Amino acid sequence: MKLIISVFVLTSMIVLLSSCNNPTKMSLKTDDDKAFYSMGAMFGQRLANLNLSENEINAIIKGLYDTAKNNKPEVEVMQFQKNIQDIIRERMKKVAETEKNAGVKYLEDFLKKEGGQKTESGLAYKIIEPGTGEKPNDESTVEVHYHGTLLDGTVFDSSKDRGKPVEFPLNRVIKGWQEGLKLVAPGGKIKLVIPGDLAYGDQGAPHKIPGGATLVFDVELISIKTKEAIEKQRKEMYDKFKTESKTTKPEIKKTEKKKK
Repeated sequence: MKLIISVFVLTSMIVLLSSCNNPTKMSLKTDDDKAFYSMGAMFGQRLANLNLSENEINAIIKGLYDTAKNNKPEVEVMQFQKNIQDIIRERMKKVAETEKNAGVKYLEDFLKKEGGQKTESGLAYKIIEPGTGEKPNDESTVEVHYHGTLLDGTVFDSSKDRGKPVEFPLNRVIKGWQEGLKLVAPGGKIKLVIPGDLAYGDQGAPHKIPGGATLVFDVELISIKTKEAIEKQRKEMYDKFKTESKTTKPEIKKTEKKKK
């Protein structure tokens, strides 16, 4: 897998850099150009949370280019392997600290200005509609609509934007969701402000969520399925499949052997 990624990165950079001395000013004329640009963009997403300077980005590009063209490296590459790991670790740590500090302030404002409440774990929430009926538990599977953003309003995931609700076991999602969805019943709507330690931690989620990030969700609980109801549904689907398999089984016609 690492080899595939390395080739992928190298190839995309070769195409970009061999076309023009300044890759930021190159034109994407062909579909191949656009495809390779997309590859470069995907690689860039992996670096987005490191807060790289312009000079650092250019250093990465030059290293890729020199190696691809068999130019003599300007530094002893293996000597700096540990430095790379240390730099990335330190950068990610700083990003997480910044996100956590921003999260604390946002949460305080949410509690004061929006009338939110806070649980012992640190989850902040505001119930918009309580819903009716029983609330979900750890063994429930829930059907929801949601809209998730970072503190600056950047949307990182939204079933509402896709126009289709999602269904999942409650015990298989982030802690903030597990706790928050138990506060409403079907038909209920809730706003959740989830600190990083109840979401994706200091690692974050690649390409979308920085480490330590506090997440904001607007969630609508559409329905709940109990463990028993799910097992019953699975059995019904299995029985239906067996029945349909029998009725649609093709007939095999027997052919008589010719007499000699």
